[in-house]
Amino acid sequence: MSVEYRHLAPFELEKLRDIDRSEVIDEVYYFRSGKLVLEREHYDMKGFPPGELEKIIERQKTLISEGGTVVGAFDGEKLMGASSLENKFRGKQKKYMKMDILFVSRPHRGRGIARRLVKIVGGLARERGADALYISATPSRHTVEFYMGCGAKLVEELDPELFELEPEDIHLELALQNRNDCR
Repeated sequence: MSVEYRHLAPFELEKLRDIDRSEVIDEVYYFRSGKLVLEREHYDMKGFPPGELEKIIERQKTLISEGGTVVGAFDGEKLMGASSLENKFRGKQKKYMKMDILFVSRPHRGRGIARRLVKIVGGLARERGADALYISATPSRHTVEFYMGCGAKLVEELDPELFELEPEDIHLELALQNRNDCR
């Protein structure tokens, strides 16, 4: 399988519907008393919750119209994964840019697509002058540990706007000056 990575145009965002987000989750992280705590919880995610995908697509359209970028991983015309980068600096020192989404369709996970998407988006953020990606991660063990395997750590400066939007997420930062070897 050859994977082509390229920027998506607004009209292509409907292809996000091709992504199979299904996942079985058995453990989730919580941020408590200044540290991550792993707890057993079981969820059988069959896909996006009702209405969420429509909101994500609209948010990506806005993101592109404001100068952000959505990157897709394609096998032919089939979208296998996607990530996006806001065109907005965050934090008191304006060092962060938010990676808004990262999805890889279930049949294509474990093939390095997510790692490559993180590297591409990180490179775009670095080119724009950011020092770190701000990542609001779904708290599943797999997701949090993926980002930490890329070198992410708990965010030093919590973004109040992003925390209010996703208080259950684990808020991370990924420094861009270091070599990022997502594993």
